[in-house]
Parts: sequence; structure tokens; C-alpha cells
Amino acid sequence: MNTEKVTARRLTAGEASELGLQDGIFVSAEMSGLPLDCFAPAFLTEPGENFEGKSFRAKTIFGDEIHVLPDNAEERGIWIADKAGEEIEVLRSAGVLLNLALFVPDGSMESLESLYAAARDAFGAGIVQRWSEETVAVPDVKVDLYEEPARGRKNTNNQNRDRRALDIYPTRVRFLEPSDGWRFIVEPHKEIVDDTPTI
Repeated sequence: MNTEKVTARRLTAGEASELGLQDGIFVSAEMSGLPLDCFAPAFLTEPGENFEGKSFRAKTIFGDEIHVLPDNAEERGIWIADKAGEEIEVLRSAGVLLNLALFVPDGSMESLESLYAAARDAFGAGIVQRWSEETVAVPDVKVDLYEEPARGRKNTNNQNRDRRALDIYPTRVRFLEPSDGWRFIVEPHKEIVDDTPTI
């Protein structure tokens, strides 16, 4: 586990209520119920003034959301970097976890093993790991993906649509997220035919 010493001080609930979304803080590094005896860099999920005496919600840089009562002595509290403070142990990000979906035309187990071996050669045998693997036969078809307002009226013309991506495979759709207030519309791919007369 990679950690570093950081000089910081613990905030009271009153001080935490003055924090904004951009203020870097440190909270308990507990991950999915796994207790870790150190802190993690984090940010509040909404401005501190919005919490009004309730527990503060913070999201760590590792994606875990935790609830904190700063004035509760039994909790780790909320900390902020301060040269006049005390040393705390902070969990440092050591890398990036990639969730990959690979489309392998005419894929076979041999080709998948070759991809895995190449990744291990590039990053190191102890670095690249396969946590879960799902092999799915994918039809060689394409779809058009559109976004439209989530509360749009039915049977309206296409002027509200925002073409987000073209020529994608259906399995990719589940790895994409629509913009706030929009939803995805997936249609069979239509080749664009240019009917402009030529001489």
C-alpha cells in the first residue's frame, strides 16, 4: 500500500460547512467496508453550507462515497492540508484501474491470450491482472446512437436530437452514459447515401 505523510488539521463542522466543491480534503480511506488505517484525498459531493448539521458526504478520488460527522470524536473526521497541523498518513493513488471491453473480430481464445500476453509484456507481469472475464459472441452489426431530451415529446421531428456517435457496435452502448437530462436512442445503422447528381 503506497502512502505518504501529509501535514493537516482536523476541521470542525462549522469549518467544514464553509468548504466548496473544489476544496481538497482528506477523509477515512475505508473502501467498501474494508477499514484502512489512513486517509484518502477527497472532495465534498455538494457545498458544505448545504448540509445544515447533517452528516457531510464526501467522495474520495478512488470513487468511494462516505458520510462524515466532523464533530464526532469516534470518527476520523474531515482534514485539510495545513502546515501548522499534524502528520497524517494519506493513501496515494498508485495507478489506474481500466475496465476494458475488447471487440476481437473472429475472436478466438488464442487471440485473447495474445492480447493478454502483450499487455503483460508492456506493463509488467505483476501489474496486468484479469479480474473478471466475459466472452460474448457479438454480431457484426452497427447501430446509430442518438441523444434526445429525457422528457421530450413523442413523435416530434429530429431537430432536438444530438447525434453523439456513429457506426458503433451494440455492445459498446452499455458502456456509455447519456448527458444529464438526456437519454439514448439506438437505431439500426443507416448508411449515408449522397444523392447529389454528378456529371
